[in-house]
Amino acid sequence: MHCDGSPFDLHDDASYRRWREWKLACAPRGLADQLVDVADPRVLTASESDALRAAVVRGGVAIYRSRAVDGDSALPRLLAAQLGMHRLDANWLAGEDGVSRITVSRATDGHGGFIPYTDRAIGWHTDGYYHPEGRRIRGMVLHCVRPAARGGATALLDPRLAYIALRDRDPALVHALMQPDAMSIPERTDEAGVDRAVQAGPVFSVDEAGALHMRYTARTRSIAWRDDDATREAAARLRQLLHDSPHVQRIRLEAGMGIAGHNVLHERTAFVDDPARPRLLLRARFVDRVWVTGEDAWRNG
Repeated sequence: MHCDGSPFDLHDDASYRRWREWKLACAPRGLADQLVDVADPRVLTASESDALRAAVVRGGVAIYRSRAVDGDSALPRLLAAQLGMHRLDANWLAGEDGVSRITVSRATDGHGGFIPYTDRAIGWHTDGYYHPEGRRIRGMVLHCVRPAARGGATALLDPRLAYIALRDRDPALVHALMQPDAMSIPERTDEAGVDRAVQAGPVFSVDEAGALHMRYTARTRSIAWRDDDATREAAARLRQLLHDSPHVQRIRLEAGMGIAGHNVLHERTAFVDDPARPRLLLRARFVDRVWVTGEDAWRNG
Protein backbone atom coordinates (compact mmCIF):
# COMPACT_ATOMS: atom_id res chain seq x y z
CA MET A 1 0.00 0.00 0.00
CA HIS A 2 1.44 3.39 -1.01
CA CYS A 3 0.19 6.47 0.84
CA ASP A 4 2.00 9.71 -0.11
CA GLY A 5 3.41 11.52 2.89
CA SER A 6 2.17 8.85 5.28
CA PRO A 7 4.14 7.21 8.10
CA PHE A 8 2.29 4.02 7.16
CA ASP A 9 3.71 3.97 3.63
CA LEU A 10 6.38 1.27 3.63
CA HIS A 11 8.21 3.24 0.91
CA ASP A 12 8.41 6.43 2.99
CA ASP A 13 10.94 5.73 5.71
CA ALA A 14 11.52 9.42 6.51
CA SER A 15 7.85 10.02 7.38
CA TYR A 16 7.78 6.80 9.38
CA ARG A 17 10.85 7.77 11.39
CA ARG A 18 9.41 11.19 12.27
CA TRP A 19 6.09 9.70 13.26
CA ARG A 20 7.75 6.86 15.21
CA GLU A 21 9.84 9.32 17.23
CA TRP A 22 6.76 11.39 18.05
CA LYS A 23 4.59 8.36 18.92
CA LEU A 24 7.11 6.72 21.22
CA ALA A 25 7.82 10.05 22.95
CA CYS A 26 4.14 10.60 23.78
CA ALA A 27 3.17 6.97 24.49
CA PRO A 28 1.85 6.41 28.03
CA ARG A 29 4.34 5.16 30.58
CA GLY A 30 1.62 3.66 32.74
CA LEU A 31 -2.07 3.75 33.59
CA ALA A 32 -1.69 7.10 35.34
CA ASP A 33 -1.09 8.70 31.93
CA GLN A 34 -4.46 7.44 30.72
CA LEU A 35 -6.64 8.01 33.80
CA VAL A 36 -8.98 11.00 33.76
CA ASP A 37 -11.41 11.92 36.54
CA VAL A 38 -14.73 13.29 35.31
CA ALA A 39 -17.73 14.43 37.36
CA ASP A 40 -20.38 13.23 34.89
CA PRO A 41 -19.43 11.56 31.57
CA ARG A 42 -22.75 12.70 30.11
CA VAL A 43 -21.83 16.39 30.52
CA LEU A 44 -18.09 16.96 30.28
CA THR A 45 -16.41 20.21 31.20
CA ALA A 46 -14.00 21.71 28.67
CA SER A 47 -11.00 20.62 30.74
CA GLU A 48 -12.34 17.07 31.11
CA SER A 49 -12.91 16.83 27.36
CA ASP A 50 -9.40 18.10 26.64
CA ALA A 51 -7.89 15.62 29.11
CA LEU A 52 -9.77 12.69 27.57
CA ARG A 53 -8.67 13.66 24.05
CA ALA A 54 -5.07 14.08 25.19
CA ALA A 55 -5.13 10.56 26.66
CA VAL A 56 -6.50 9.21 23.37
CA VAL A 57 -3.63 10.85 21.48
CA ARG A 58 -1.13 9.25 23.86
CA GLY A 59 -2.48 5.72 24.04
CA GLY A 60 -5.47 5.30 21.74
CA VAL A 61 -7.99 5.37 24.60
CA ALA A 62 -8.73 7.28 27.79
CA ILE A 63 -9.70 5.51 31.00
CA TYR A 64 -12.10 7.64 33.00
CA ARG A 65 -13.37 7.52 36.59
CA SER A 66 -16.73 8.90 37.64
CA ARG A 67 -19.62 8.38 40.03
CA ALA A 68 -22.06 7.47 37.26
CA VAL A 69 -23.22 4.03 38.38
CA ASP A 70 -26.95 4.26 37.69
CA GLY A 71 -26.94 2.13 34.52
CA ASP A 72 -28.16 4.93 32.25
CA SER A 73 -27.83 3.38 28.79
CA ALA A 74 -27.70 6.84 27.22
CA LEU A 75 -24.33 7.52 28.87
CA PRO A 76 -22.06 5.88 26.24
CA ARG A 77 -23.75 7.76 23.38
CA LEU A 78 -23.72 11.09 25.23
CA LEU A 79 -20.06 10.74 26.14
CA ALA A 80 -19.11 9.63 22.64
CA ALA A 81 -20.87 12.57 20.99
CA GLN A 82 -18.80 15.00 23.05
CA LEU A 83 -15.66 13.34 21.69
CA GLY A 84 -16.76 13.47 18.05
CA MET A 85 -18.26 9.98 17.70
CA HIS A 86 -21.78 10.17 16.28
CA ARG A 87 -22.29 7.30 13.82
CA LEU A 88 -23.32 4.44 16.09
CA ASP A 89 -22.88 0.87 14.90
CA ALA A 90 -25.97 -0.80 16.31
CA ASN A 91 -25.27 -4.54 16.14
CA TRP A 92 -28.11 -7.04 16.30
CA LEU A 93 -27.49 -7.90 19.96
CA ALA A 94 -27.64 -4.27 21.09
CA GLY A 95 -30.70 -2.66 22.64
CA GLU A 96 -33.12 -0.48 20.71
CA ASP A 97 -30.90 2.51 21.45
CA GLY A 98 -27.91 0.76 19.86
CA VAL A 99 -26.12 0.28 23.19
CA SER A 100 -25.14 -3.25 24.26
CA ARG A 101 -25.61 -4.35 27.87
CA ILE A 102 -22.69 -6.74 28.41
CA THR A 103 -23.66 -9.20 31.14
CA VAL A 104 -23.76 -12.96 31.47
CA SER A 105 -26.73 -14.43 29.63
CA ARG A 106 -27.83 -18.02 29.34
CA ALA A 107 -30.94 -17.08 27.40
CA THR A 108 -31.81 -18.36 23.95
CA ASP A 109 -32.43 -14.87 22.54
CA GLY A 110 -29.11 -14.76 20.71
CA HIS A 111 -26.99 -13.46 23.58
CA GLY A 112 -26.50 -16.82 25.26
CA GLY A 113 -23.37 -18.54 23.96
CA PHE A 114 -21.79 -15.44 22.44
CA ILE A 115 -18.57 -15.04 24.37
CA PRO A 116 -19.00 -11.37 25.47
CA TYR A 117 -22.17 -12.53 27.24
CA THR A 118 -20.39 -15.30 29.16
CA ASP A 119 -17.95 -15.24 32.07
CA ARG A 120 -15.17 -16.75 29.96
CA ALA A 121 -11.96 -15.02 28.95
CA ILE A 122 -11.89 -13.17 25.63
CA GLY A 123 -8.64 -13.20 23.67
CA TRP A 124 -6.99 -10.26 21.95
CA HIS A 125 -9.10 -8.57 19.29
CA THR A 126 -10.34 -5.30 17.91
CA ASP A 127 -14.09 -4.80 17.81
CA GLY A 128 -15.92 -5.55 14.57
CA TYR A 129 -13.12 -7.55 12.98
CA TYR A 130 -15.88 -9.55 11.22
CA HIS A 131 -17.47 -6.44 9.67
CA PRO A 132 -17.17 -5.43 6.00
CA GLU A 133 -14.90 -2.50 5.11
CA GLY A 134 -17.82 -0.05 5.02
CA ARG A 135 -18.62 -0.78 8.69
CA ARG A 136 -15.18 -0.56 10.26
CA ILE A 137 -15.41 0.12 13.98
CA ARG A 138 -13.16 3.10 14.65
CA GLY A 139 -14.32 4.23 18.10
CA MET A 140 -15.89 2.83 21.23
CA VAL A 141 -17.10 3.55 24.76
CA LEU A 142 -17.22 0.85 27.44
CA HIS A 143 -18.77 1.93 30.75
CA CYS A 144 -18.79 -0.19 33.91
CA VAL A 145 -22.01 -0.14 35.93
CA ARG A 146 -21.07 -3.12 38.12
CA PRO A 147 -17.80 -5.10 38.16
CA ALA A 148 -17.62 -8.84 38.70
CA ALA A 149 -17.02 -10.19 42.18
CA ARG A 150 -13.62 -11.45 40.99
CA GLY A 151 -11.74 -11.11 37.73
CA GLY A 152 -12.93 -9.48 34.53
CA ALA A 153 -9.82 -7.34 34.00
CA THR A 154 -9.19 -5.67 30.65
CA ALA A 155 -5.87 -5.45 28.81
CA LEU A 156 -5.28 -2.69 26.25
CA LEU A 157 -2.70 -2.06 23.55
CA ASP A 158 -2.58 0.82 21.09
CA PRO A 159 -2.41 -0.71 17.57
CA ARG A 160 0.06 2.01 16.57
CA LEU A 161 2.56 0.58 19.04
CA ALA A 162 2.00 -2.92 17.67
CA TYR A 163 2.62 -1.54 14.17
CA ILE A 164 5.91 0.06 15.28
CA ALA A 165 7.14 -3.14 16.92
CA LEU A 166 6.44 -5.22 13.82
CA ARG A 167 7.81 -2.69 11.32
CA ASP A 168 10.97 -2.21 13.36
CA ARG A 169 11.52 -5.96 13.37
CA ASP A 170 10.90 -6.36 9.64
CA PRO A 171 8.76 -4.21 7.30
CA ALA A 172 7.85 -7.42 5.46
CA LEU A 173 5.72 -8.41 8.46
CA VAL A 174 3.61 -5.26 8.06
CA HIS A 175 3.46 -5.75 4.29
CA ALA A 176 2.01 -9.22 4.77
CA LEU A 177 -0.60 -7.95 7.21
CA MET A 178 -1.64 -5.17 4.82
CA GLN A 179 -2.67 -7.58 2.08
CA PRO A 180 -6.39 -7.36 1.20
CA ASP A 181 -6.94 -11.04 2.04
CA ALA A 182 -4.56 -11.35 4.99
CA MET A 183 -7.32 -12.44 7.42
CA SER A 184 -10.72 -13.88 6.52
CA ILE A 185 -13.76 -14.64 8.65
CA PRO A 186 -15.81 -17.51 7.17
CA GLU A 187 -19.46 -17.03 6.40
CA ARG A 188 -21.96 -17.55 9.19
CA THR A 189 -25.13 -19.46 8.42
CA ASP A 190 -28.43 -19.88 10.21
CA GLU A 191 -31.61 -21.80 9.49
CA ALA A 192 -32.52 -19.30 6.78
CA GLY A 193 -29.19 -19.59 4.98
CA VAL A 194 -26.18 -17.29 4.91
CA ASP A 195 -26.45 -14.81 7.78
CA ARG A 196 -23.07 -13.16 7.10
CA ALA A 197 -20.90 -13.51 4.01
CA VAL A 198 -17.17 -14.25 4.13
CA GLN A 199 -15.29 -11.15 5.29
CA ALA A 200 -11.74 -10.92 4.00
CA GLY A 201 -9.49 -7.94 4.62
CA PRO A 202 -6.15 -6.65 5.87
CA VAL A 203 -5.02 -6.52 9.49
CA PHE A 204 -3.44 -3.09 9.06
CA SER A 205 -4.95 -0.50 6.72
CA VAL A 206 -5.01 3.27 6.34
CA ASP A 207 -8.39 5.02 6.23
CA GLU A 208 -9.44 7.97 4.12
CA ALA A 209 -8.24 10.40 6.81
CA GLY A 210 -4.78 8.83 6.84
CA ALA A 211 -5.24 7.11 10.22
CA LEU A 212 -4.06 3.59 10.92
CA HIS A 213 -6.82 1.02 11.39
CA MET A 214 -6.33 -2.47 12.77
CA ARG A 215 -8.59 -5.49 12.32
CA TYR A 216 -7.59 -8.52 14.36
CA THR A 217 -8.68 -11.49 16.40
CA ALA A 218 -6.56 -14.05 18.23
CA ARG A 219 -9.22 -16.69 17.65
CA THR A 220 -8.00 -19.92 16.09
CA ARG A 221 -11.45 -21.16 15.06
CA SER A 222 -13.73 -19.45 12.54
CA ILE A 223 -10.79 -17.57 11.06
CA ALA A 224 -8.52 -18.18 8.07
CA TRP A 225 -5.14 -16.57 7.41
CA ARG A 226 -3.76 -16.11 3.91
CA ASP A 227 -2.03 -19.35 3.00
CA ASP A 228 1.58 -18.28 2.56
CA ASP A 229 4.73 -18.28 4.66
CA ALA A 230 4.92 -14.48 4.96
CA THR A 231 1.44 -14.22 6.47
CA ARG A 232 1.95 -17.17 8.80
CA GLU A 233 5.16 -15.61 10.12
CA ALA A 234 3.53 -12.19 10.52
CA ALA A 235 0.55 -13.65 12.40
CA ALA A 236 2.89 -15.59 14.69
CA ARG A 237 5.01 -12.50 15.39
CA LEU A 238 1.90 -10.52 16.21
CA ARG A 239 0.64 -13.18 18.63
CA GLN A 240 4.02 -13.16 20.37
CA LEU A 241 4.04 -9.37 20.53
CA LEU A 242 0.67 -9.35 22.29
CA HIS A 243 2.16 -11.67 24.90
CA ASP A 244 5.42 -9.76 25.37
CA SER A 245 4.78 -6.07 24.68
CA PRO A 246 5.82 -3.72 27.51
CA HIS A 247 3.13 -1.31 26.33
CA VAL A 248 0.18 -3.53 27.32
CA GLN A 249 -1.88 -1.89 30.07
CA ARG A 250 -4.13 -3.89 32.38
CA ILE A 251 -7.00 -2.57 34.45
CA ARG A 252 -10.04 -3.90 36.24
CA LEU A 253 -12.83 -1.41 35.70
CA GLU A 254 -14.75 -0.52 38.84
CA ALA A 255 -18.25 0.96 38.98
CA GLY A 256 -18.33 4.35 37.26
CA MET A 257 -15.14 3.73 35.31
CA GLY A 258 -14.93 3.34 31.58
CA ILE A 259 -12.87 3.31 28.41
CA ALA A 260 -13.41 5.82 25.61
CA GLY A 261 -11.37 6.20 22.46
CA HIS A 262 -10.27 4.50 19.30
CA ASN A 263 -10.83 0.81 18.57
CA VAL A 264 -7.68 -0.51 20.20
CA LEU A 265 -6.54 -4.07 20.80
CA HIS A 266 -8.06 -5.48 23.97
CA GLU A 267 -8.71 -8.71 25.84
CA ARG A 268 -10.67 -9.73 28.95
CA THR A 269 -9.90 -12.22 31.70
CA ALA A 270 -12.49 -14.69 32.97
CA PHE A 271 -14.53 -13.65 35.98
CA VAL A 272 -16.82 -14.83 38.76
CA ASP A 273 -20.10 -13.01 39.34
CA ASP A 274 -21.95 -12.10 42.49
CA PRO A 275 -25.41 -13.54 41.65
CA ALA A 276 -27.07 -10.66 43.48
CA ARG A 277 -25.06 -8.03 41.58
CA PRO A 278 -23.87 -9.51 38.28
CA ARG A 279 -21.25 -7.75 36.18
CA LEU A 280 -22.74 -5.16 33.81
CA LEU A 281 -21.01 -2.99 31.25
CA LEU A 282 -22.54 -0.67 28.67
CA ARG A 283 -20.88 -0.69 25.25
CA ALA A 284 -21.35 1.58 22.26
CA ARG A 285 -19.33 1.21 19.05
CA PHE A 286 -18.92 3.78 16.32
CA VAL A 287 -17.72 4.03 12.75
CA ASP A 288 -16.20 7.39 13.77
CA ARG A 289 -12.88 7.91 15.53
CA VAL A 290 -12.50 10.30 18.42
CA TRP A 291 -11.94 13.78 16.99
CA VAL A 292 -8.55 14.89 18.24
CA THR A 293 -5.87 17.38 17.33
CA GLY A 294 -2.21 16.56 17.75
CA GLU A 295 -2.12 13.15 16.08
CA ASP A 296 -0.29 14.71 13.12
CA ALA A 297 2.29 16.50 15.29
CA TRP A 298 4.96 14.23 13.78
CA ARG A 299 4.77 16.29 10.56
CA ASN A 300 6.46 19.19 12.33
CA GLY A 301 9.47 17.09 13.30
